[in-house]
Amino acid sequence: MQTLNVGAGRTDIEYKAAEEDRRKDLQAESRSDANYFFWAAGLAALGTGLLPIRLNILVSIGMIDHLAFYGRSLDAANTLVLYAVSAMWVSALILLGFAARKGKRWAFIVGIVLYGADMILLIGTLSLWAFSIHSFFVFKWFQGQRLLSDVKEAKAAVA
Repeated sequence: MQTLNVGAGRTDIEYKAAEEDRRKDLQAESRSDANYFFWAAGLAALGTGLLPIRLNILVSIGMIDHLAFYGRSLDAANTLVLYAVSAMWVSALILLGFAARKGKRWAFIVGIVLYGADMILLIGTLSLWAFSIHSFFVFKWFQGQRLLSDVKEAKAAVA
């Protein structure tokens, strides 16, 4: 029985099996955190008017709010620009969600940067509720990317 780099009384095979189970659990948790991209996309669609119901009181996107306020001089084209930017925002979140579910750490990081920048814009609109929702998503995505780095370390430990 070899006991080098194993837990108390575990064989090398038992150790590798336990590490493989841990790695699978970490990947499952990361996928769960990646699902928050889809929640964010749904709430963004709800808050920007892409859906028949608009709840921008509860949920708002700082970039869209600033574009609506400062782009008023565009008149009729402003509405089209707002819908186009909103659709791009929602599409980007959906694509990031699929990439994050595949285990791409960069997708989580892009989501954190995107929402972090939008949080700065939300400070200007004094939308504390939307800021707190953004903070929640940033936290979950940070957690997801951290889990992916732990998965990578677990793979290195087993190999």
